[in-house]
Amino acid sequence: MEEKKTWDLISAASIPLVMTLGNSMLIPVLPIMEKKLSISPLQASMVITLYSLVAIILIPFAGLLSDRLGRKAIIIPSLIVAGVGGLLSSWAAFNVGHPYVLILIGRLLQGAGAAGAFPIVIPLVGDMFKRKSDVSSGLGIIETSNTLGKVLSPILGAFLASFLWYLPFASIPIFCLISVLLVVFFVKTPKKKEQPKEFSAYRKSIVRIFKKQGRWLYAIFLIGCIAMLVLFGVLFYLSSILEDRYAIDGIMKGMILAIPLAALCLTSYLSGKIIGENKKLMKWLAFSALLLLSVSIFWISFTRNFYFLIFLVCLSGIGIGASLPSLDSLITQEFDKEERGTITSIYSSARFVGVAAGPPIFALLIKFSQQTLFFTITGVCLVAVIVCLFAIRPADKSYGGKTRGLPSLFKKKEPAK
Repeated sequence: MEEKKTWDLISAASIPLVMTLGNSMLIPVLPIMEKKLSISPLQASMVITLYSLVAIILIPFAGLLSDRLGRKAIIIPSLIVAGVGGLLSSWAAFNVGHPYVLILIGRLLQGAGAAGAFPIVIPLVGDMFKRKSDVSSGLGIIETSNTLGKVLSPILGAFLASFLWYLPFASIPIFCLISVLLVVFFVKTPKKKEQPKEFSAYRKSIVRIFKKQGRWLYAIFLIGCIAMLVLFGVLFYLSSILEDRYAIDGIMKGMILAIPLAALCLTSYLSGKIIGENKKLMKWLAFSALLLLSVSIFWISFTRNFYFLIFLVCLSGIGIGASLPSLDSLITQEFDKEERGTITSIYSSARFVGVAAGPPIFALLIKFSQQTLFFTITGVCLVAVIVCLFAIRPADKSYGGKTRGLPSLFKKKEPAK
């Protein structure tokens, strides 16, 4: 990777780290919020769900604007908005007698900020590097940073809440400020050589992309959604049973939750390094990883042994961690800079759907039985495996050069002569 881009990449990687901390850090705090605010578990879950829902809605618009105005022009204001949201939530918790509604408003602001921050990092990395192998490696680091945030979140959230339950909210503006300064001073994006397309021409190009390449794009959107659904659902399930079944809470619970996330983090980094420009490797690595995820989820149905459970959850993390950089690279390397933000933002929006849907789906299915929950989720994972196998069909080891679009991704048989 180009040495001069090291600080650019570190600064860009700070964005998913900060955004992940700002959301996942609150998961171990939710039971405390229920008691402090006298709210139900469903009301507490809205602190996570509303953040994701507003991000789902706004991410495609943020991607479109980043294609036309520039990545930093969207990322920096979005980080500021996210910081203001955290400030509002912490202020309300400290000063207001019944702060629940104001906390939710703060979380809505955070979600709006997240929509214009983390999803824009993926096309930003695509803009930063010319060589596709550097793009793949960079995206692996971005996914690693994203996962590192998930590793640190339960530990840091539980630690901060042990002093003041709303301290995790108050830390968000500080993290956002650090990321803003890094982006301002170190991230240098290529200068635009041409004016952006007229909006009508731009819209036609996006529509044409989906007409020609919709099959594999929708496949990657679906797989990304399923991966996030399983990840956040399993974390929700593990967090619940650690407390209910094994009487483990506080910082110790956070440290145990961090174990499978650390496995995911390391796998993301290594897979980003391995795949390079090899699109067939990306496809088969994602397929194998999703198959591993399906098998590990299936076996969770039958185990109540604590250590074997943690081992299986770690395997699930490895499966998700190996698949995500491949998906990111497949979708980022295919498109020109002026369409990249919109396409990758729709992909990020699909991932946020999984984040929002995972915990409530797991909470609903576990009411029936552990087998019902994990048999169902195994079926969902197998859908991802089948879609990956049949819908993603890269034709070449590397599809650099002038070949683009449908022919570069799908082999088409010549008619018999």
